[in-house]
Amino acid sequence: MTSATTFYDFEPVDKKGNPYPLTDVKGKVVLVVNTASKCGFTPQFKGLETLYQSVKSKHGDDFLVIGFPCNQFGGQDPGSNDQIQEFCQVNYGVTFPVLGKTDVNGDQAAPLWTWMKESQPGLLGLKRIKWNFEKFLISADGKVVGRWASTTKPESLEATILKEIEKAKKEGTLASLAKKEEGKEVEAAKLA
Repeated sequence: MTSATTFYDFEPVDKKGNPYPLTDVKGKVVLVVNTASKCGFTPQFKGLETLYQSVKSKHGDDFLVIGFPCNQFGGQDPGSNDQIQEFCQVNYGVTFPVLGKTDVNGDQAAPLWTWMKESQPGLLGLKRIKWNFEKFLISADGKVVGRWASTTKPESLEATILKEIEKAKKEGTLASLAKKEEGKEVEAAKLA
């Protein structure tokens, strides 16, 4: 999908192989992570869940983490989508969406990942994912605004994410603001 201009132009697949339209999360600040169940960085699931819950407690539905399991790095996510889901929930209490297994590099790379890598190249301009648990921050208007290596602990990103949410509030791009405005219009119409 070369004509894509925002994160919301994509439809990756969920754990059942069904489309997961990103238009459904339009207006949220989103942290996208390629995950793996058998990697040295796998304990980051705990940090991702902690981060997700912390930001959610302050900003409700204005933030989301989305995990994309990937088996391209050392075969470290060999299980089925159902096994991966169960692993994440049982071992780390993950409540954020973990979608279907995805390729992030190569000829079979998911279009979303190709777009993110082109939007925000890595060190030295590299347009490939180096390893599991690379992270991309998506603004409420669907642009890539940050990228971090596997070694970056999720919890260390909270201040950056909170700043991005505040920026979106000022710009009026948060979905929760649009819903409030919509509610006010409905109320005004009822009163008229």
